[in-house]
Amino acid sequence: MKLVTFTYQNQARVGAVVDDAVIDSLGNAKIPRTMIEFLSAGAEALTAMQDLIDSGEHRLSLAVVKLNAPIPRPPKYVAIALNYADHIAETGKDRPEYPTFFTKQSTCVIGSGDDIQMPKVSNKLDYEGELAFVIGQRCRHVPVDKAYKVIAGFMIANDVSVRDWQARSPTMMIGKSFDTCGPLGPWLVTSDEISDPHNLSLKTWVDDELRQNANTSEMLFNCYEMVAYLSQAMTLEVGDVISTGTPSGVGVKMTPRGYLKIGQTVRIEIEGIGELVNTVIAPTF
Repeated sequence: MKLVTFTYQNQARVGAVVDDAVIDSLGNAKIPRTMIEFLSAGAEALTAMQDLIDSGEHRLSLAVVKLNAPIPRPPKYVAIALNYADHIAETGKDRPEYPTFFTKQSTCVIGSGDDIQMPKVSNKLDYEGELAFVIGQRCRHVPVDKAYKVIAGFMIANDVSVRDWQARSPTMMIGKSFDTCGPLGPWLVTSDEISDPHNLSLKTWVDDELRQNANTSEMLFNCYEMVAYLSQAMTLEVGDVISTGTPSGVGVKMTPRGYLKIGQTVRIEIEGIGELVNTVIAPTF
């Protein structure tokens, strides 16, 4: 199932995408209005959504709705650094012994089709195509072999980075958290639809130029290992987003630099999920 948070006629709600249509859940008492509430409701909400899909009714054209980020304001947004060997090689850094995580503030999150704003204070804006997953149940101390059970689904992330601000602090948080620097989407594909999240093609284009071309099998620490590691330290909650790192081909390591420019469009495609598309515009705030 492809779950979406979308807005239609100025009202936001949860739905599902089928072909070129969105299943509209508004008015269905069994389906909550927000994605976190929907995921928290578990099997009951999923069954109600499937019944709505099977009815063939309550459909809106994708063309007339606005897709928001599936989780517009995640409780936590945690991302891993240096998780692809080729990306480690292009940075010239050592392979990490343990997963290296940083946070992105939830106010950076936008959806597919939303604009990435060039910061007023920097022009060193960069892209990072990544697979992300969403926690579907509150958990702590999850073993690796049970971690798949707490993942609600998968989506695409663009870990947009303001490189000079990123370099100012070893935590990287500020340079990773500028407003509009957290595109997520286009939808949340439930885990049952992804047979192996660790064998998916990942590609990133800037306009028509292919910049990144990898497979999630190349990750050093897989999704389940990330859940197990993080849950030793903190309670993972429904709606938490974990982004799994980027392969080589980021703009900061290109010669000449491949930083994003106003007017350019970043398109990230992950096999079995879809495309996340965002255009860079001049700052408006």
